[in-house]
Amino acid sequence: MKIRKIIAWTLALALSFSAGGAFAADEGPSETVAIYSSMYPFVLEMLDEAIHQQFPNLKPGGENGSFFIYGGTSALIKRIYAGMKEGTLECDMMLVAEPSLSLELKEADYLKPVEIPGIAEQLRFPCDEEGYWYPVRVCNMVLAYNPMTEQEWNAKGIQVPRTFENFAMDRSLKGLITMGDPMTSGTTFAAVAALTSVDRYGRQFLKGLARNQVRIESGSAGIRKVREGTCIAAMILEESVLKAMKDAENAGTPLKDLACIYPEDGAVLIPSTVMIVADEHSKNRNSEACEAVEKWFLTEEAQQIIMQGFMHSVLAGMQEYPWHSVDTQKLMDRMMSVNWESVYKNRAELNFAWQDYVYVSNW
Repeated sequence: MKIRKIIAWTLALALSFSAGGAFAADEGPSETVAIYSSMYPFVLEMLDEAIHQQFPNLKPGGENGSFFIYGGTSALIKRIYAGMKEGTLECDMMLVAEPSLSLELKEADYLKPVEIPGIAEQLRFPCDEEGYWYPVRVCNMVLAYNPMTEQEWNAKGIQVPRTFENFAMDRSLKGLITMGDPMTSGTTFAAVAALTSVDRYGRQFLKGLARNQVRIESGSAGIRKVREGTCIAAMILEESVLKAMKDAENAGTPLKDLACIYPEDGAVLIPSTVMIVADEHSKNRNSEACEAVEKWFLTEEAQQIIMQGFMHSVLAGMQEYPWHSVDTQKLMDRMMSVNWESVYKNRAELNFAWQDYVYVSNW
């Protein structure tokens, strides 16, 4: 622990100088900071504690004495749009799951750029060339299944899907698959955008989901139905599955009826970003303090916390990966490419297509 504290102190000192000497190492920023985030609350609690330790004079401007204002991506986007109508957001920073939102907010002149020399070479994913946004965590969409029931399904002539394509297209899975709602989940929207791109499965993916009568429900409900055997597979974030498995192991009751499938037709990786709201549009008008926090999010210390939340690190030099996961670089080698600019420009069209094909089939 002493070594860890020394490393943390060294990082804090380095950050103070990298910010152009704006803050003395023993003082740090003292303004109030409020951060929108859709990360799981248990991850935000860890990050909150670390920010308090890293920046002891910084004042939390979020909810219940936290730096963070938590909400699902859809809920936070609604709050962002509401704030944009008034000209001022309720936050100073954002860590929202859906990457194309960064492009939209930059175009609307709502973001403050931050230059971090040399950071592009340290990241696994691209960042904005002008510093308006940086990837801060990597979410991985997988398929969850129940190894204990696989033989039972096989005896019925039904195979557990090993690809995203089969998940949507195998007609024997009709009524037996579940996933989140891209209209409310930013990561699900990003995954659907990747899988329906022209160089993947296009609108046929949505049509396949509709014909297979996919169940639209929360990740916890999907995990429950996979474990009880009423669904054969769930398209779900890896972090949701790993957390359920880790919680059970910590309780002394390891799960034998839940596991991840890393689809053979490619990895859907979602590089969620960190952004700073421009002073003229932010709640507390303190972008200078936010710069120090943003830079900290891209340190190894912060990225270790991200991985404790079962997400992958954005730092190319990080050899570690989340508990019970697979090597991040191996996922990168199989990653489906996504044109986030196209996703941003065609978001409404994709939402309409989802409603037309999939929602209608669930009525």
